[in-house]
Amino acid sequence: MAGRLLDVDPERAYEHAQVALRHAGRIDIVREAAGLAAYRTNRFAEALRELRTVRRLNGSSEHLPIMADAERGLGRPERALALAASEEAASLDATGRVELAIVASGARSDLGEHDAALAVLDKIAPADAPGDLGLRVLQARAVALEAAGRDDEAAALLATVDSEALERAIGATVPEEDITVFDVEEDAALAEEEYAADHPEEFAADEPEDADEDEDEDEGSAGSADSADSADSPGSADSADSADSADSADSADSADSADSQDDEDDEDDLDEPQADAVDEPSDPESDLESGPEPDTEPSAAGPATDVGADAASGDRSDVGQEKA
Repeated sequence: MAGRLLDVDPERAYEHAQVALRHAGRIDIVREAAGLAAYRTNRFAEALRELRTVRRLNGSSEHLPIMADAERGLGRPERALALAASEEAASLDATGRVELAIVASGARSDLGEHDAALAVLDKIAPADAPGDLGLRVLQARAVALEAAGRDDEAAALLATVDSEALERAIGATVPEEDITVFDVEEDAALAEEEYAADHPEEFAADEPEDADEDEDEDEGSAGSADSADSADSPGSADSADSADSADSADSADSADSADSQDDEDDEDDLDEPQADAVDEPSDPESDLESGPEPDTEPSAAGPATDVGADAASGDRSDVGQEKA
């Protein structure tokens, strides 16, 4: 934001640079933004401090012309000339050397050395100052002529150039801020199409798998939807209740029938010995026909007593064998 507002609203740019400086004061580009914003708002001492720090951090002397002009702004033209004659000045590119020559010319004019000011500008080669930079050199010459009291020459020089172009070159007009609108979704779609065109083999390999996955997802979603419908339907709930009721009823009936069957079996077991006890002595005629034997004549009480004792004691091994 400091860079965007530097030519439009320098004071606001300075505020942004100060916020960045508080958060990241050890980074060279942050100190550079703070120095440039301070220079554009005529805070020359602050600009010198920040730009010197930048030079210590990255070793670059690209801002030497601005530092020299800040010295002029503080009323120290001799220091500006010292920077212009320093070894660091020789390391500047063509544009940097032209910028520094313009500052040195102004410092000479500040000292009253008008001829020297014009001589500094005469040393600039036209090839080193094309376009707007050449217009700035012309404007610096006109200023030096005015400082020397040669106003007519200065006016004649300025009449040879377009006034609007000159104002734009020296920063006298506020430039319009360019607003660029980006369609992120459209850019992403175009990038995806370009990638697909450059890598068709990847998309060809992915298409069948994607199709199968889509089918599986559709089937799964359809199945889950059916399950959800069946779970939500009231009929299913009634069926579940009825099924539970039927199972519980069947279980109860089975339990009752099992108990009744056990009771019947117990009654049969108890009836068997009684039937045997009654049947054995209840056939006197057969006993008479066969004739009594001297030592083995049965008595009516004997067998009944033995059977009753067995029944009472629960010793019914024959019943267990029949059931098995």
